[in-house]
Amino acid sequence: MDTETSPDLEDQIALWRSYLYRHKTMGAPYVDELESHLRDQVDALLGAGLTPDEAFLVSVKRMGSLDALSREFAREHSDRLWKQLVLAPEDQPDGGSRFQFLPVLGLAVAAALAVKLPVLFGIPYADDNEAFYARNLSFFVLPLLMGYFAWKRRLPLSGVVFSALAFLAAAAVVNLYPYVRLGHTEILTVLHLPIALWAVVGVAYTGGAWRSSLDRMNFVRFSGELFIYYVLIALGGGVLTASTFAIFESIGLDPEGFVSEWLVPCGAAGAFIIAAWLVEAKQSVIENMAPVLTRVFTPLFTLLLLAFLGTMLWTGSGIDVAREVLIVFDLLLVVVVALLLYAVSAREAERPPDLFDALQLVLIVSALVVDVLALGAMAGRISAFGFSPNKLAALGLNLILLVHLGGAAWLYVGFLRRRLGFGALERWQTSYLPVYVVWAAVVVVVFPPLFGWV
Repeated sequence: MDTETSPDLEDQIALWRSYLYRHKTMGAPYVDELESHLRDQVDALLGAGLTPDEAFLVSVKRMGSLDALSREFAREHSDRLWKQLVLAPEDQPDGGSRFQFLPVLGLAVAAALAVKLPVLFGIPYADDNEAFYARNLSFFVLPLLMGYFAWKRRLPLSGVVFSALAFLAAAAVVNLYPYVRLGHTEILTVLHLPIALWAVVGVAYTGGAWRSSLDRMNFVRFSGELFIYYVLIALGGGVLTASTFAIFESIGLDPEGFVSEWLVPCGAAGAFIIAAWLVEAKQSVIENMAPVLTRVFTPLFTLLLLAFLGTMLWTGSGIDVAREVLIVFDLLLVVVVALLLYAVSAREAERPPDLFDALQLVLIVSALVVDVLALGAMAGRISAFGFSPNKLAALGLNLILLVHLGGAAWLYVGFLRRRLGFGALERWQTSYLPVYVVWAAVVVVVFPPLFGWV
């Protein structure tokens, strides 16, 4: 849709031009250049499915980075933007937000019902079946989400076939392997399977263009926003659950059975689809939350790691390599990588190095030192007691993190010294992500038979 085909849109652009002329003396060529940028932004957002009013208001807000008056104009009209984001227009054509929400609602209901399918086959919720539900949790939701993106992105048939076969193969592996119940390899499968399958969803999200660095970074942004939205919805679900108990217990009824067997599992599955739709519908319009949180938590985690390393140096204490400690260290390092990814995803490549970039380098170097210390303690433990599934999985992940963080540190140093462009750092992040996916698949497929299913 071209901007010139919408009279209302042309009226709004004319209002914006007159605003610039009224509030500042500037030549027509400068205003024409700004208008050209504005129309480019509008056309891109119209192509993404926004309404003309949404596209105009969002574009003007983004134009604030080029011109202070555009920023003031966006601020004065921000109330209209907020209403457009919250309320779907009554007269949207096919492809509008309400039309697109109907398939999403159907998929959310399907995900909620999929959680109950095993009950129809004689596998009720019980302690004896908790391992089955843990192994198959991904299959209740992710195939439906993959189908949604395959439909919306018009994924080629080859991509659809690949994704379907990947899910079928994963389902066969985790349900046919003769695991020792709740053994180490089964627990590792539960932890790593969603990572491998999430990459399959990423293929659909990118429309099959998974080799594109830009599309991979967009999927990283989507993943972070989805996590935040889902946590927010889960908090609301917790309030709903508590309210359900309170109001029904007030009349002498115990809702525990309904809550545990229907409300919580079905609601959790359906909410995942809804959260994904919310991110998909709004992340191209409003500022993403993950980069904002990155700005908050980067200095905090930097201080945490520096304090930890300082305390180790002061006390001379080594790292305990018990399983629980390894999990904590790996989670901490994964959080550092996530902070790095979202800081990179939100940064303008043309902007020169600043203080936050230096802080990022300090965080990465601190994480590298912690990773090396953890690897040293782990190697000592393995040499003394031999390999186990948990130790080998942790060792592999820590080595992968070591290379990832080491490469990022090297590129950050080059960027801060102005010898490398920021694009090299961004490409490193997205190019390295498949290594995590491959390792997760190895843990799921190879580890169980390698360690005798225990």
